[in-house]
Amino acid sequence: MRDENVILGYRATRLDTPEPLVIGDRATLRSGTVLYEGTRIGDDFETGHGVVIREQNEFGDRVEVWSQSVIDYGCRIGSDVKIHTSVYVAQFTIIEDEVFLAPGVMIANDKYPIDPTALRGPTIRRGAVIGINSTILPGLEIGAGARVGAGNVVTRDVPPGVLVYGSPAKPAS
Repeated sequence: MRDENVILGYRATRLDTPEPLVIGDRATLRSGTVLYEGTRIGDDFETGHGVVIREQNEFGDRVEVWSQSVIDYGCRIGSDVKIHTSVYVAQFTIIEDEVFLAPGVMIANDKYPIDPTALRGPTIRRGAVIGINSTILPGLEIGAGARVGAGNVVTRDVPPGVLVYGSPAKPAS
């Protein structure tokens, strides 16, 4: 299903040559969605309203990206991932299967802002849950099954299965 006002294959001026946009079966694309060229999306993909997905991303199956969220270029997103409302996923982020990003999650990739040679997104491992309005800093790893509480700033790797909270986020005691 595709609503009116959906743009497919938007030209990425960053690319030297055009690349195809590939979308699997049974996609639901709501109004205001913009999908750039050069992205590969699996089956059963769904967007909310006003979603922007930049070029050269790879998505698994059954991914939901809800309203007003942006996935910047060069990301890898697994299957059964839910990205809630008003989430920003920075370039070169890796999100494994079964991850949930709550509303307002911000993911950074620029440890040294304005230096395009130093961009490195975080890796969020299988089954991790990131709470509402949390910020994940560049180059970190959020372990499999880890939980990040609401309103946190994650400045260090989070071990698998651990709950962290606070600013900076620290393991629950």
